[in-house]
Amino acid sequence: MSIRETMLSKLEQLPEPLLEEVSDFIDSVILKHQNNDKNDDKLLSLSDRWARWFTAVDRLEISPIEPINNFHEELLDKYRQQGLEL
Repeated sequence: MSIRETMLSKLEQLPEPLLEEVSDFIDSVILKHQNNDKNDDKLLSLSDRWARWFTAVDRLEISPIEPINNFHEELLDKYRQQGLEL
């Protein structure tokens, strides 16, 4: 039996109030490790931090832009709705 299966088995046996306490503990462990990861980032050299930033930027997806003609038409429609003429 894996550690996950053992833990789940133990959790199923706990009453509701104790589950809340376990949940709080799990949250504190997660927060602790998130803070450790942030501290590890501070120890990285400037070039390593830039490399991570560029890697993250390279993964960004760019959404397609609507044709400019639609923008011009929508802008003209807004002017016309306000009673303005060009």
